[in-house]
Amino acid sequence: MSWVSDYQYTWLQRIAFQTLKLSGHVPYHIAFVMDGNRRFARSKQLDKIEGHSRGFSKLADVLRWCLDMGIREVTTFAFSIENFKRSSEEVNGLFNLAREKFTKLLAECNRLDEHGIRIRVIGHIELLPEDLQRLIATAMLRTENNNKLFLNVAFAYTSRDEITQAVESVLSQSDKDTDTLQPTDINERLLDACLYTRHSPPPDLVFRTSGETRLSDFLMWQLSTSVLYFTHVLWPQITIWNFLASILAYQRDRCHLQDYRNRSRLESKELAKAGEFYSGRVQNFLEKLDNSRRQLLIRMASN
Repeated sequence: MSWVSDYQYTWLQRIAFQTLKLSGHVPYHIAFVMDGNRRFARSKQLDKIEGHSRGFSKLADVLRWCLDMGIREVTTFAFSIENFKRSSEEVNGLFNLAREKFTKLLAECNRLDEHGIRIRVIGHIELLPEDLQRLIATAMLRTENNNKLFLNVAFAYTSRDEITQAVESVLSQSDKDTDTLQPTDINERLLDACLYTRHSPPPDLVFRTSGETRLSDFLMWQLSTSVLYFTHVLWPQITIWNFLASILAYQRDRCHLQDYRNRSRLESKELAKAGEFYSGRVQNFLEKLDNSRRQLLIRMASN
């Protein structure tokens, strides 16, 4: 199964698509909590891993819808650090599924290049088996020059761990470094820039399936201005109409958040003018952070 499906639209679906694209603001970034794969498997008397496989197939459709809607960034919650507590059979099955899908991705990189899709895996990748680390790192490096659609796959991820890693990044700098960060440099915006999502805008819309109305430690730092959309449909069973309903809900609700977003942007601009965020020390630190993360991927890919 390809990472991007060749979904065939009906004429009615095409009309609905175009109507939403022309009648309102389309979100730049959508985050999906793909919940309900195991419940779907139980309801169909399937193996759990088959439920997760069906969930990946649905993601391929969703990515096609996002591309055609003009959405530029998608983040999916694929595997939480909490999932390590599940049975070893299920965890190993999920890792095998990930191996299969990332191997498939590398085999079809020309297709991803055609669509301009860049893969970024966010999470504590070092917790994963080394062969899976190698596949993930290779996929990220292979697609790093694409820029039409950014697909962020949260794997071995929780928001609390992400924030912890950001703090550790600040604390791990050597006292011997030139332009070492000073206590006055450490603020909310610096920590924001040290997250896995450093180069991504906050999600405009969060879409969660299966009837759960919680966020499950997913992007908790980033969601202060996001529209939340919940549906009772299990992830493998969502349709294009569920997707379009979430876009409509976003267009309806975003106006209530616009004033807050505008104030936040204004505050950020004022701080930037004052030099509180874009100081030379901070810029130097962030450039080193980006470089060290890329070097880690190169080491993983070569192992």
